[in-house]
Amino acid sequence: MAGRLGRCSIVGRGRRRCDRASSPPRRWTDNARLSDLDAPVTDPADLLALGQRYYLPIYRQRELVLERGEGARVWDSTGRDYVDLAAGIAVNAFGHCDPGLVAALTEQAQRLWHVSNVFHSEPPLRLAAELVEASGFAARVFLCNSGAEANEAAIKLARRHAAARGRGPERRTILTFRGSFHGRTLATVTATAQPKYQEGYEPLPGGFRYVDFNDAEAAEAAFAGDDVCAVLVEPIQGEGGVMPAAQGFLGHLRTLCDRHGALLMFDEIQAGMGRTGRLFAHQWDGVRPDVVTLAKALGAGFPIGAMLVGEAAAETLGFGAHGTTFGGNPLAAAVARVVLCRLREQSLLDNVGARGDQLRTALECLAAETGVIATVRGRGLMLGAVLADAWRGRAGELLDRAAAEGLLILQAGPDVLRFVPPLNIDEATLAEGLARLGRALRAARAA
Repeated sequence: MAGRLGRCSIVGRGRRRCDRASSPPRRWTDNARLSDLDAPVTDPADLLALGQRYYLPIYRQRELVLERGEGARVWDSTGRDYVDLAAGIAVNAFGHCDPGLVAALTEQAQRLWHVSNVFHSEPPLRLAAELVEASGFAARVFLCNSGAEANEAAIKLARRHAAARGRGPERRTILTFRGSFHGRTLATVTATAQPKYQEGYEPLPGGFRYVDFNDAEAAEAAFAGDDVCAVLVEPIQGEGGVMPAAQGFLGHLRTLCDRHGALLMFDEIQAGMGRTGRLFAHQWDGVRPDVVTLAKALGAGFPIGAMLVGEAAAETLGFGAHGTTFGGNPLAAAVARVVLCRLREQSLLDNVGARGDQLRTALECLAAETGVIATVRGRGLMLGAVLADAWRGRAGELLDRAAAEGLLILQAGPDVLRFVPPLNIDEATLAEGLARLGRALRAARAA
């Protein structure tokens, strides 16, 4: 069975061979020694025990071990299937094991893996050009490995841009919004205006100011001291409960930034890359940014991030001002090039719109039937089902009930169920997933 841990040995010229069937399976126990990892582990409970013993306890995973996937379905180590409406937290844009992405990855893996940014290789060069062309605003690109790194780069760029314009440190404040989520590094968790992510990490870096999301007057007041050098905002807050920007809010921020010489930076790590039915979520508002950060679906499961920079700040970070060891490596860039090409196909974006309508309609019907859901918000295939008052705080419980019915979904805080399925999910698979959700909600109501 896949997932077994086997004995590794060195064979000829330093090559390593892993023999997964060299010894009989044995049970994993809390009293086992590290050397017992040489023995195959096949029981799901034993596999879970490995995580409990060796992982830092920072996650609360569902009690199952996923083993393989195809499209919008995954199977666990017992052979049970699940409809996946979580997509690796809006990452797996084309589901699991997409043949085109597998082909791009394996082809590149046979040619060149990593050379560092001391040298050029073809895939990242082409990806950078294609991202600039697709964006409609960018002049240059910085490639990295994750969303947090992309936002970290944006924060540094904003401060450096302000410094180049003669602003002292006291005039390099970055404005962000309550309910936002921008990453887990010390700077990005400070930009994340949610105390639960910051608690215990004090002292936090200075130079950030928070206002309420969608409060145009509060945003304008935040500029009063003329010390704001940039605004960092999600067009749709993901972790903040799948909360879209109100109509006109992003445009208002653009006006404020223009008036005060500040950069407007869109965090599209979750909402971008076709998730809303357009390549970039901000395109619905017709607002031109100075910076856009990307990750998640850009690699459709392979780690990659990017910061796109418009003309106003494109020359800010010069030689030695920033860097990355693995960012823009040939493997990630080769996959991302295929992803970007497919995300620009109108048929794919049309599917996002159609399946988004299907998902919203079904959720609204389940809301009326079960009373578990109060309202549905979001755009395209990034939707949040806000729980009714009687169910507030119970999103985690409903995730467990959904998994018990063979459905993988997410939460966005304790009061919102989050749905971010693969962008190419078909009507029948989505309908099956929604049927499983209905069974889970009915079971929860009857309990």
